[in-house]
Amino acid sequence: MRGRYVIAKTSSDLLFEFDAGGEFEWEPAYSVAPTNSAPILRQHDGEREFEIAKWGFRPSWAKAGGPPRINARLETVATNGLFRGAFAGSRCIVPMSGYYEWEEVEDGKQPYFISSPAAVLAAAGLQAAYKDENDEWRSTFTIITREAKDASGEIHDRMPVFLEPEMFDRWISAEKIEHKDAMLHELDETSAAVAATITTLPVARAVNNVRKLDRTDASLIEAITL
Repeated sequence: MRGRYVIAKTSSDLLFEFDAGGEFEWEPAYSVAPTNSAPILRQHDGEREFEIAKWGFRPSWAKAGGPPRINARLETVATNGLFRGAFAGSRCIVPMSGYYEWEEVEDGKQPYFISSPAAVLAAAGLQAAYKDENDEWRSTFTIITREAKDASGEIHDRMPVFLEPEMFDRWISAEKIEHKDAMLHELDETSAAVAATITTLPVARAVNNVRKLDRTDASLIEAITL
């Protein structure tokens, strides 16, 4: 996963799909890029709630600067010093309709939209917060990735770790993970199951220019014929 995804749902849609409470504002976005803000699902007092967070993991103790930490590898997430604390006790779900990958071809980069028949995909994420220059707390997140399976592996070697619905509450629970190996195994299995439903379709190269595209343009994810 190279760092761009889609949430083609409104806040009302997401609240319904994930049976969550509370209120937040979100309109469909067909290009969510690193450092953009986007909704994540967490659990507060036993209830599912959305919040808006910045894509690029930064704990309170981490110094500013450097590339945004947009992904955490499943293979090392439980032991990596940057992520292991959040893996143990600060997990979230990152909703998405799909994500983009690119293939190097003779005349440039061909984008593909990778999605599933599911109304919304639920990527396993980690959350952290830091204080900005105004002493305000800012929420951030990263997406856990794994070796690609099935359709996504045709284009790129990594994909998000996707969760099946029966795992949602246990993943976003505030309780500490006691058996990390068992959780890692379960993440491997649930993401492989979702990967079996994934399809990869070519889309127009308008999505390549993140600075000039209109992120509200639904045509960005329309399939084209190569």
